Amino acid sequence: MAKNYKFERLNAGRDYIADNYQAHLNLSCIAKHSYMSPYHFLRVFKDAYGETPNEFLIRIRVEQAKKMLITENYSVSEICEKVGYTSLGSFSSLFLKHVGTAPTLYRRKLWALSSEAYRFPSQSIPACYAYHFLGKLAN
Repeated sequence: MAKNYKFERLNAGRDYIADNYQAHLNLSCIAKHSYMSPYHFLRVFKDAYGETPNEFLIRIRVEQAKKMLITENYSVSEICEKVGYTSLGSFSSLFLKHVGTAPTLYRRKLWALSSEAYRFPSQSIPACYAYHFLGKLAN
């Protein structure tokens, strides 16, 4: 019973991160939504999900940026701001680290695969090929 209560509180923090990924978040603010101290929340989150809250936040931001790069006509700078980063350099470095290619190159490769502009290429190419470019096989 007590474990379920703790897990629900932990999920509240995780949901808060997922719902507010585009805002400036810090550990104290997130932990407050789980009614835990920041250090306890950090330790329990890592034990439960295998990644820190910051790693989870970065993963969500990169995934959202990947979607927006394919389906939207925003510039990379605009996407950077929409997913919660204030520095284009930081965003590009994190994107490169997690995806393996720069945001602009990622967009060009996937748009080249699609026959229609701003259309997700997996709709026009085999899913296994699109998943390879989206990094789904690596996860």
